Amino acid sequence: MSFALDDVGLTHANGYTALSAINLQADQGERIALIGPSGAGKTSLLSVIGTALAPTAGLSKVLDCPLDITMRRRNDLKSLRARIGTIHQSPPIPGRQRVVTAVLAGKLGHWPAWKSTASLIYPMDVSGARAALCRVDLADKLFDRCDQLSGGQLQRVGIARVLYQEAELILADEPVSALDPALALTTIRLLVEEAKARRATLVASLHAVDLALSNFSRIVGVKGGRIAFDLPADQVGIPLLNDLYASEGAELPMQAREPYFVLPAAANDAANRIICC
Repeated sequence: MSFALDDVGLTHANGYTALSAINLQADQGERIALIGPSGAGKTSLLSVIGTALAPTAGLSKVLDCPLDITMRRRNDLKSLRARIGTIHQSPPIPGRQRVVTAVLAGKLGHWPAWKSTASLIYPMDVSGARAALCRVDLADKLFDRCDQLSGGQLQRVGIARVLYQEAELILADEPVSALDPALALTTIRLLVEEAKARRATLVASLHAVDLALSNFSRIVGVKGGRIAFDLPADQVGIPLLNDLYASEGAELPMQAREPYFVLPAAANDAANRIICC
């Protein structure tokens, strides 16, 4: 079992309830897409799974670690977080940091303190960082400062960091929101293939419904802080989606005018190639 949430709730200090009665489980190696309207609770759900937020109700277990016990023990929590890779919509990367250092940060939870400190002065694994950046087509940015990159490039640096980390559980919160449609598709497929190759669990929050349906076998709809449905992708139809996104108007959120799963064959073949040196 990769993670299990049993009747989990999350209420913030100001009284706002972000999640209610969440029941969600995933076996190791599953690939799940979270979809739903803005403010539905997708980011909060990922934060609870990733131990960034402690649930205020229910029971939760991540990578066989009960969170109610683990989160009270600093060393146990640090070890657990080293096994979880999180891709943020806006990566929390210092602007003056070099790209190579930002990527190598993926292994800080595994390295001893002396190695982590030394790597800030001189990068300890330049070839490893370059290989990860190559997979997201950013090898030429290896020694650039992060404040010299665009928003989309920063997102890809965050993805490269998780690729370098080789996490058992990958949590991606709108990981391609700043990318153009073709690059977004290639990047999502890269994450899916990475998870599949290492039997890592992948949970991605996506606003683009077509990306979710065409790349993930399991779709979880989130609305109002609750699970609206948890179904195989081929069982998620237009009526269900219209109900999920009713508050956002009649038009479903798509990454492109035409859904990716009906792209011409030639375009699909080109997008399916994973970028690598």
